[in-house]
Amino acid sequence: MASEATTLRVGDRDVRISSPSRVLWPDLGVTKLDLARYLVEVGTPFVAANGDRPISLQRFGGDVDGDQYFSKNPPRGTPEYVRAVDVTYPSGRVHPQLVIDEPAAAVWAAQMNTLVFHPWASRAEQHDLPDQLSIDLDPQPGTSFADAVTAAVDLRAVLDEAGLTAFVKTSGNRGLHVFAPIEPTHEFLEVRHAVIAAARELERRTPDRVTTAWWKEERGDRLFVDYNQANRDRTMAGAWSPRALPRASVSLPVTWDDLPGIDPAEHTVLTVPERLQTHGDPWASMHESPGRIDTLLAWWERDVADGLGELPFPPDFPKMPGEPPRVQPSRARKPADD
Repeated sequence: MASEATTLRVGDRDVRISSPSRVLWPDLGVTKLDLARYLVEVGTPFVAANGDRPISLQRFGGDVDGDQYFSKNPPRGTPEYVRAVDVTYPSGRVHPQLVIDEPAAAVWAAQMNTLVFHPWASRAEQHDLPDQLSIDLDPQPGTSFADAVTAAVDLRAVLDEAGLTAFVKTSGNRGLHVFAPIEPTHEFLEVRHAVIAAARELERRTPDRVTTAWWKEERGDRLFVDYNQANRDRTMAGAWSPRALPRASVSLPVTWDDLPGIDPAEHTVLTVPERLQTHGDPWASMHESPGRIDTLLAWWERDVADGLGELPFPPDFPKMPGEPPRVQPSRARKPADD
């Protein structure tokens, strides 16, 4: 018996969707075909935000409650219109990573059971040089989305003082992602230092509300400014990407004026296309006037001179120059008494 399948017209391409009635988000009954149609409806801003970048695909064997894995290199049978670019990972290993250049490529990824798209902060042809500064505001136990909104507004002011224009989107869950377009003139480590400088300045101004503490035991009920998302090969769910959460929520770009009234749970693959039609793309002009990170790097050098140096890297990264010990503070060996 032939398997169930349909064909979806995407621009001038026909993309085959196998098992279109497979339910991916059981709580809402959202199917694979619903996902594919969503990606067609948001295709233009989706590609503007996530296209021309190395991208990782978060793929699932069944629905959002099933097994999942990340796919980076082109699988067998990848169509000719989906390209790849060779990238270098923190380990020094080099291999090809997928790049999305048109809505049909995103729909093909959905056909491959991709639910979440994770783009790099750099362009495919200049993948060592980020063209956007990205900061993840991550609520901790005892904090809320409202706390993330307050922190994002404060962070916007910090970035403005550094000469950067901030854009914001929901994470699709409890947090917020703040972006600033930058000229692609610095490699990832320098951009990471710029992010740390901005995070420390935000922490300085609102020490009771935000923290840069890497170890959870030191964060308390403050919102964590996750500077490590700025590392090479560290990604967040892209703008307009669905999330693998029960409500089929979307990582939604919003204006700063709309941000205080946003409820992330309301914006799903079923509702976002209509919002796009009525509100437009808040990020449409993002890369028209990129800024520079010179001021943030000057802040970094100032902090280093004041004794604030490197912060911990993720555990899978090689040990980095100047990095503090990667040991949980409560487990660190205490110096022996004289």
